[in-house]
Amino acid sequence: MKFLVHDRIFGIGDDYWIDDEHGRHAYLVDGKALRLRETFELKDTERRVLVTIRKKWLALRDTMTIERDDRPLATVRRKRLSLLRNHYRVELVDGTELDVSGKILDREFAVEYDGELLADISRRWLSVRDTYAVHVVREDADAALLIAVAVCVIRLAERERGED
Repeated sequence: MKFLVHDRIFGIGDDYWIDDEHGRHAYLVDGKALRLRETFELKDTERRVLVTIRKKWLALRDTMTIERDDRPLATVRRKRLSLLRNHYRVELVDGTELDVSGKILDREFAVEYDGELLADISRRWLSVRDTYAVHVVREDADAALLIAVAVCVIRLAERERGED
């Protein structure tokens, strides 16, 4: 499964569609305006909320959380003891950890679980400017979660670089 994300600067209040590889709308990213903290909702085509992404308050390091049905699902933050600035860890509430590494700001990175590729995020092979693809490799993977992880790590990397 491949999804095309039109890479706008993620601003509060911005809404935009993520399309599948056939050009059909697959998910809506709804940036919530007038919130005290940065919040995005990933919705299906019927505009039902699949996951909510929030910037975490009062964290020592920039952290974002992903929630499903108003319950925590995952926490995303830069890996603490990594020599690479472009290495993030996703901690799911069930204890599972996903690794995200690559050139985040260039939109060339991978999401892995225990060394197995779950998703490849890339601008390669795309002629549309400001668009990147989220290629979900495993059929049984949670595509909404992997898209949310990509949105989180890009946003965290942009914040770290000062692109607010």
